[in-house]
Amino acid sequence: MRIINLSSGSDGNLTFIQTEKANLLLDDGLSCQETVKRLGVIGMTPDKIDGIIVSHEHSDHIKGIDLFASKYEVPVFAHEDVWQGLDDKLKRVSIRHRKIFDGVFEFEDMLITPVEVPHDVKCFGFSFSQGDKKISVVTDLGHINDKIINSISRSQIVYLEANYDRELLYKSVKYPLSLKRRIDGPNGHLSNVNSAEAIEKLVSYGARQIVLSHLSKENNSPDLAYNFISDKIAEDGIKEGRDVRIDVATTNIGSFFRLR
Repeated sequence: MRIINLSSGSDGNLTFIQTEKANLLLDDGLSCQETVKRLGVIGMTPDKIDGIIVSHEHSDHIKGIDLFASKYEVPVFAHEDVWQGLDDKLKRVSIRHRKIFDGVFEFEDMLITPVEVPHDVKCFGFSFSQGDKKISVVTDLGHINDKIINSISRSQIVYLEANYDRELLYKSVKYPLSLKRRIDGPNGHLSNVNSAEAIEKLVSYGARQIVLSHLSKENNSPDLAYNFISDKIAEDGIKEGRDVRIDVATTNIGSFFRLR
């Protein structure tokens, strides 16, 4: 099982997960053309994609799905409550390709476990498992709770949101106060501080690779997120590079991470 992030952030999110029997996309917030282009960079053609999993309805997660899924006849999987917000946005996706999940489900040779996360629309994170191998992707959440930690615990690889630096957010002259409060609220996004706190718990449950994800281009940066979080977890004796590896997902194509 292996995973690669093809884009992460408010400009578009796209993640590719592959097993021996399945090729999946988690979200697709890029144009259809750009999606096909980026798949080509990793040696994948669109006709080989077996399904698209949707976390929630925001455009940076679904922009490319309507055209891509209809053009290449790819099934689209979403929670029933998420579909309520997708019906008028994914009009080209045929009824037979609209798949609903309401809990843990199997897809080819993997088990997919959704976990609801606190956001301003119905939203889910996911774990992808094969036996004792487990990868989790959790972004677009205002806070971490025990249910989320328990759901993604024992993941060797976790893509975890580190959206903003709180000081930068409130210093921003581009964002109105109402938007700052939404981002910083319990149903907004995860800050660097909150991300570090979650990473400490995840490491204790076996996480060995963290990929900081969905960074704000206005209120964070890869270097800031990496350095702040590495320093923060070091205060509790967790050393980056020894106890856990930390990478950062950006709008550029990332690296493959593999579980054998």
